[in-house]
Amino acid sequence: MRKSNYDKFPAIKAEGEAVCGWEAIGAAVGEMFREGDTAVVALECYAGVHIEDFFANLKPGGVRIVDTRDFFKSIEEVEKMTARHMTGDVLFGYVTDLKMEDFIDWDKVAAQQALLGGKEGNVLVIGSGAALIAPAYRKLIYADMARWEIQLRFRRREFDGLGVHNRNEATSLQHKRAYFIDWRVCDDLKRRLLERIDWWLDENRREQPKMTAARTVMQALARAARSPFRVVPFFDPAPWGGQWMKEVCDLDREKENYGWCFDCVPEENSLLLDIGGVRFEIPSVNLIFTHAREVLGEPVEARFGKEFPIRFDFLDTMGGGNLSLQVHPTTQYIRETFGMQYTQDESYYLLDAGDDAVVYLGLRTGIDREAMLADLREAQAGGKPFDAEKYVNKLPAKKHDHYLIPGGTVHCSGGNSMVLEISSTPNLFTFKLWDWQRLGLDGKPRPINIGHGSRVIDWGRDTEYVHKYLANVFEPVAEGEGWREEKTGLHRNEFIETRRHWFTAPVDHHTEGSVNVLNLIEGDECVVESPDNAFEPFTVHYAETFIIPECVGKYRIRPVGTQPCATIKARVRV
Repeated sequence: MRKSNYDKFPAIKAEGEAVCGWEAIGAAVGEMFREGDTAVVALECYAGVHIEDFFANLKPGGVRIVDTRDFFKSIEEVEKMTARHMTGDVLFGYVTDLKMEDFIDWDKVAAQQALLGGKEGNVLVIGSGAALIAPAYRKLIYADMARWEIQLRFRRREFDGLGVHNRNEATSLQHKRAYFIDWRVCDDLKRRLLERIDWWLDENRREQPKMTAARTVMQALARAARSPFRVVPFFDPAPWGGQWMKEVCDLDREKENYGWCFDCVPEENSLLLDIGGVRFEIPSVNLIFTHAREVLGEPVEARFGKEFPIRFDFLDTMGGGNLSLQVHPTTQYIRETFGMQYTQDESYYLLDAGDDAVVYLGLRTGIDREAMLADLREAQAGGKPFDAEKYVNKLPAKKHDHYLIPGGTVHCSGGNSMVLEISSTPNLFTFKLWDWQRLGLDGKPRPINIGHGSRVIDWGRDTEYVHKYLANVFEPVAEGEGWREEKTGLHRNEFIETRRHWFTAPVDHHTEGSVNVLNLIEGDECVVESPDNAFEPFTVHYAETFIIPECVGKYRIRPVGTQPCATIKARVRV
């Protein structure tokens, strides 16, 4: 196994200063009330922030502190209002159209209008909706939160959702409410407030809070939108998890396994800003909220709005087990059933594979669909185990294979594989059909979704179809001295196209109207350069995913040393 040079904490240089620690932040907030006639400061909070810490540590003298939760509708009202979005499904809800304004009891606000307007002295309003409840603020602080840290806080049962008391519910239910409701509501308000924010507050590390001026954040985002960058990867164990990432990504060897790495899911990942040596963390989706056109490209923004449509992640089963046998919904089904605009089409690129590695992909020609569904239901009910090989194609897999998985295709990776999953972004909608009689990390069976899955399986994706359209459909594109380019997918139903470059010499690329997402799939190190010196050289290491904003246009990737290199590149077809 190679020596790891994988950078787990990539950072973007930012100009400015960071205020660190509760004492310094408290003093800085106190100064805001001594700036002219400032009477109201609003501290707007993303769902998941530890609001109690603000009440305990921000106590500027002569200032009344107000909790926005006192102005929310009752828990009963909020639960009734959000019931249609939570649905009765254990995992899946329906994307909300609610706004933060819908959670607020405006009669309560009207009754305290003088206080919230600063007519009764200085007031600090803290919590979600602060900017709406006290619109007369003279300073706006935004306490932001990365979704990965929020999910860890779900597991530790540290906070409640918007207007409800749910911290003691199952983690899956907390995540469901956040995914379908709270994050949508908070993101909508954040987008509306972006140009009015004076200060950003990073509370992702609870004991190490930091605050910086909005201009520092905005200048860093503007710089990132014009040059290559990486988001901060995060890693998680899985019931089927493996050992490969421990070595390649230099992770804790004492952990039992790591199954997941999310290294390009901007809705989930963070950006680290290096502010004079201080790491300041913000959600990477803020870059898309502020610079969608530069990063995505005009045609992609026109189609997807302020959403990043390409996802890269790792699935490590080296020394582990099979993934669950699964299927993703069709576009029509995900729209009608969950309110999502497009589905999770995907592919498996094999970064590495053992001698016995396999991919389960598509259905065997001539199977009886009703018999398959009956056997799945019997297995789920505790009967005989499901015989996957009776119904599903089992393909030998090797390093650098690429398997295409449009929605509706039954699939999973087997053990002893290291998969780079390249997909469209919706990342929650996996319908598990069979989980190999396995328990989750909590010791309980993981939810199986045969009902949803049976409605979206494409029964025409049989053995012949898989070999013709889905398994290693490689096509030479171009070559030059020291390099060659191949098209490796994706399927004609998918909006993402992938190209692989093998090279020992510099290779010229162009974004061609779409954001480019790449991974260095072979070779220790390469450098991304601008032929016009439009951005500083950007170093990339083996297995690192990196993003090239569309506005970059021309760029060059140069290998470091004489070792052959390869990249896989994904872009939206425009």
